Amino acid sequence: MSSSTHKRQRGPRALFLANIGQLLTLRSPSGKSGPRRGSDLKELGIIQDGAVLSVGGKIVFAKTTREALRDPWVAKNRKKIDEIDCGGRVVLPGFVDSHTHPAFMEPRLIDFEKRISGASYEQIAEAGGGIRYSLESVRTATRGHLSNHVFDALQRMAEHGTTTVEAKSGYGLSAESELKSLQAIADAATRWPGSVVPTLLGAHVVANEYRGRPDEYVELICREMIPLAARKKLARFVDVFTERGAFSVAHSERIFIAARQHNLGLRAHVGQLSRTPLASLLRFNPSSLDHLDHVTDDDVLHLTKTDCVATLVPGANYFLGLTAFAPARKLIDAGVAVALATDYNPGSSPTVSMQFALSLACTHMKMSPAEAISAATINGACALRLQEAKGSIERGKDADLAVFDVRDYREIAYWFADNHCVETVLSGMCQHKALA
Repeated sequence: MSSSTHKRQRGPRALFLANIGQLLTLRSPSGKSGPRRGSDLKELGIIQDGAVLSVGGKIVFAKTTREALRDPWVAKNRKKIDEIDCGGRVVLPGFVDSHTHPAFMEPRLIDFEKRISGASYEQIAEAGGGIRYSLESVRTATRGHLSNHVFDALQRMAEHGTTTVEAKSGYGLSAESELKSLQAIADAATRWPGSVVPTLLGAHVVANEYRGRPDEYVELICREMIPLAARKKLARFVDVFTERGAFSVAHSERIFIAARQHNLGLRAHVGQLSRTPLASLLRFNPSSLDHLDHVTDDDVLHLTKTDCVATLVPGANYFLGLTAFAPARKLIDAGVAVALATDYNPGSSPTVSMQFALSLACTHMKMSPAEAISAATINGACALRLQEAKGSIERGKDADLAVFDVRDYREIAYWFADNHCVETVLSGMCQHKALA
């Protein structure tokens, strides 16, 4: 196991899910392991009346129930296997939520009311709200209290079908508080049977004490935060909010260089409020560029030539009351690899539900339900460089599954603002035991 992907180890028993109405395996139609693009996003590898066997937290097979019951090993060991009759429900790989900010302590209710009254994201930030509002409560919180808050979020995510979570720091904005946030994420991850990928987001905005001196704050990130996070093995990625009012492309490049020097992966928030030219950032081969509400044809062309995943977070557009969403159709039709995530955070997307993200992707970004599911599973795994273990139901991969009380996978996006997940399997272990 990678030291930067924290995962609980408990030796799960053999688990057999049978009588699955639609088993969405997400097997690659081309056999390639990279992110899905174009028409491949619609290929879900569906097995009707399917079954899945996992042993020791790993997938052994996915086939029809009839074939599975004829398997010699199943027949011989059936009394020793934990068996779940799915009763014709839909099963798919557990969601991979590849962009979240769970290391905070309080909701931002004042910001919420100001936005309702007409204040913009930037106006709220300039008045002392936004990201900086969350600083004091995170800086004064104990590591234990912060860890409990992260763990609660992970548990609620699992209830909605999520089994792998990218978790960012970013509300401490000092070396001490950013490291405390990453330690809290690591502590929570040891208690949760799913997988957590920690990301250092010291470059969320310029800390209050460095306002007007962004270069000095970037130096702090590069000389202290990144080396400490790498040395203590607390982060797998480094993220930066590349945006007006936050960090410039030049600042982001400095942070990327420092992260690469310490063998940490790269990702960035880009194009949320205004366009960020992508060519220079793509030279660094980031795993993911996220938001992308404002992109040009030139940006799209550059994205098609890389394995960088465009992670779209429609929950933020919805909660901020925006009428425009990321141009998913333009990106997909051009051949860009697209993922979906919740962007769970206290200011712009306070939701743990990937099901809601799927619904928004279909209704507001005109993705098909099949494209949305691929974006929320295998392409989310690619955005975290975890596609060899996550995102599809195939032999040897982690047994991360979600069972939905629907008869057709399209219902998952259709029934919005509801939770139809009745069982989540994380590394071969049932979370709810609702169907056992």
